[in-house]
Amino acid sequence: MEFIFIYLSYQEVSSFHHAKILIFMKNRILIFSSSLFLLFGCGSGGSEGTTPPAPFANNIIIVTISASASEVGVGQSVEISHVVSGAVPNSCIASGDWSGSKSPLGNTEEVIIAKTGTNTFTITCSAPGKVPDSATVNVTGLVARIDITNSIFSKRSNDCSEYAENYSSNVRDLTRVLDFDGYVDINSSDEFCEIYSDNIPNHDFNDSSAGFAHDAIEVERVFQIKKSPQQASQNSLIARNTWDAIMLNGVVVDLKSAGCYSPTNSNANPDGNIPAGCNQSAEWNLVPLEYKSMFKVDIHNAHVQGDGTYHYHGNPNAMFDDSPSGDGSPLIGFAADGFPIYGSYILDDTTGSFRKVLSGYTLKEGTRGSQSNSNPGGSYSGIYEEDWEWTDAGDLDECNGMTFKGSYGYYVTDGYPYILNCFKGTIDSSFQK
Repeated sequence: MEFIFIYLSYQEVSSFHHAKILIFMKNRILIFSSSLFLLFGCGSGGSEGTTPPAPFANNIIIVTISASASEVGVGQSVEISHVVSGAVPNSCIASGDWSGSKSPLGNTEEVIIAKTGTNTFTITCSAPGKVPDSATVNVTGLVARIDITNSIFSKRSNDCSEYAENYSSNVRDLTRVLDFDGYVDINSSDEFCEIYSDNIPNHDFNDSSAGFAHDAIEVERVFQIKKSPQQASQNSLIARNTWDAIMLNGVVVDLKSAGCYSPTNSNANPDGNIPAGCNQSAEWNLVPLEYKSMFKVDIHNAHVQGDGTYHYHGNPNAMFDDSPSGDGSPLIGFAADGFPIYGSYILDDTTGSFRKVLSGYTLKEGTRGSQSNSNPGGSYSGIYEEDWEWTDAGDLDECNGMTFKGSYGYYVTDGYPYILNCFKGTIDSSFQK
């Protein structure tokens, strides 16, 4: 019979973390954990009167840790549980993104997630003469967001920092029966606010009244809003290469269509109009909300561009309603020059009641002239931007804005130009397409 001898002190054995010291003799396994053993033949070994040590497993502390969720919003709580088995520790200490002494018998406690990204929770349990153990669990901290799905906004402050928060929504493309998660993050600094968005609205879209030529997708963008915009010496025109505004629900405004009168184009309809492909020099530019048969907007006066961008051409029919309070409809967005965009209602000081503001634009009288390759002819109908002129017939200026109680802003109107028609201030470069 052959024996394999191994000499290990108790201290050496205990230094192995969860290790098993195995000695093989044919098909038997011997476990040694004494101060010193020498085997002789088949007889018993060890010094007479020596007390056998405790089983090896009883000298090892085993601790496990778990979390009730792997992802939790920052500021919200998660349950962290630890369980101890094997040898009994006399202390358990937390480290990482929690701290303090924890129960050696195991416990469950609620912990607030304090930061985005990885939050690490480690616990180490120990006792004199025992093999210590530690365990770790990670929880991902998510940005905590306010759900604004189908929300009606209420604030009128023109200070963008008043809206600094993280928002989310869950909405549906009704025609495609496809759900989307929207987000809007608004951050404030000394001179600017930054608006981050995936351009998904806070309301369902693409209802049966629409006929989108393209599918909406998530398109992430960042816009910079001046906290103290100033009126410039002259107005800036609406242009096809610029986003006109960003709404508080994260959706862009793009008022000027890519359609125009171009009868020689192969894509022209019987009226000589095309839905896209027109440049800045086009003479007769189509107004989508006056020519819905071509542009096929949904109930929110929006449709989708070729790159998947859902965008408004007029009143979103969301974000504000017909029940204003205070001084009128809330702020619902910011134009590219930093000035605010309000809903349609103001408090009329002369009557003490709420009413919708009126655009100063009216339809031209007469006809466009003789039809040609450069002129659609016929009477002014409103389908072209050039059919309209500002006559100061309403409340609003040529840009569709006014100063109300000392603050300039643009207003949503039922008629042309619907949101704004030029910029009073300087357009921020972040709005360039």
